[in-house]
Amino acid sequence: MASFTQLPSGNWRVQVRRKNRYVAETFRRRKDGEEWALDMECNIDRSGSPKPRAAVRAKTFGDIIDLHIEDMLEVGRPPRKSKAAVLEALKEDLGSTKLPRLNRERLIEYGRKRAKEGAGPATLAIDISFIRTVATHAAAVHGVEVSAEEVRLARVALKYLGLVGKSDERDRRPTQAELDELIDFFESNNRQVIPMGRIVRYAVATTMRQEEICRPDWPDVDMKKRILLIRDRKDPREKNGNDQQVPLLNLTGYDAWELLLQQRIITMGLGRVFPYNHRSVSAAFTRACDELKIEDLHFHDLRHEGTSRLFEAGLPIEKVALVTGHKDWRTLRRYTKLRPEELHKLQTAHQPSLEEFMQALSCSNRSTASS
Repeated sequence: MASFTQLPSGNWRVQVRRKNRYVAETFRRRKDGEEWALDMECNIDRSGSPKPRAAVRAKTFGDIIDLHIEDMLEVGRPPRKSKAAVLEALKEDLGSTKLPRLNRERLIEYGRKRAKEGAGPATLAIDISFIRTVATHAAAVHGVEVSAEEVRLARVALKYLGLVGKSDERDRRPTQAELDELIDFFESNNRQVIPMGRIVRYAVATTMRQEEICRPDWPDVDMKKRILLIRDRKDPREKNGNDQQVPLLNLTGYDAWELLLQQRIITMGLGRVFPYNHRSVSAAFTRACDELKIEDLHFHDLRHEGTSRLFEAGLPIEKVALVTGHKDWRTLRRYTKLRPEELHKLQTAHQPSLEEFMQALSCSNRSTASS
């Protein structure tokens, strides 16, 4: 039986499920959809294949990329900026490739070419992942004859060649001296419009990304509970509606709540908390690092630094996750670069100092001698 769903655009989404086969298509008029559904059911009964219109229309890899994007738009899940950029680049490089030629050899050739252009193993892994997603979608939803298995085999080969793999985990943490130098640099620059010194401290205190710092409005701040609501927080599994409440703490050497109150005086509690373009924040940070000769430090490293400091303050992993927003604690681990010497600080409340220990030992010896 076919099912018919009218979309917000007014079009009709028609889905046919028959003999373990599935196919879907969109039509302007329901009547056209009904006729198409009848044809698909007949085709499945005769040959076991629906042979939908998309299968006839799609001839190249670029065609099935377009199909994938169209379907995502129809269900209200348009590709986000990063995915859209990757798909656009793939269409430019592989879009003209005929589907029968989208095989293991062609994809290995593509991988070698991308590696020569400077693409790292993690970048190429993302490319191959999206190629497989598009191919699987085309085969499963539209019945297009394209093999996702060829993509999988190409990935295996590229992995053996060392061209596909995970990204290297950064272990760069700014020193306190570097943070102080950056903050002094920003706050002594009268031409600096963006309060970068406060933003650097706030980034460490909250572990927030630059977009999460610049996006929230003052109504998102709960002044009584000292909590900030971040809407649609970045998460690989939940693209929309991932709203999270973040406590504003004073555990990292910087007081997030005090910094927010300072910002409230400047903005008078109107509009956005930090009403600045996040790209401008990143650019200002990069320029300052270049000027101060601070090497290999990115704004995102402040998030790593804040996360590490929360662990060093003694918070367990589930409480750190409430601040950072991580739902997968394994992912949280890679954000954490603890300094071994910091662990001694956790013992100061439980262990005496060397002087106290020697004093206690001396008293104990005198007591033993007198007895």
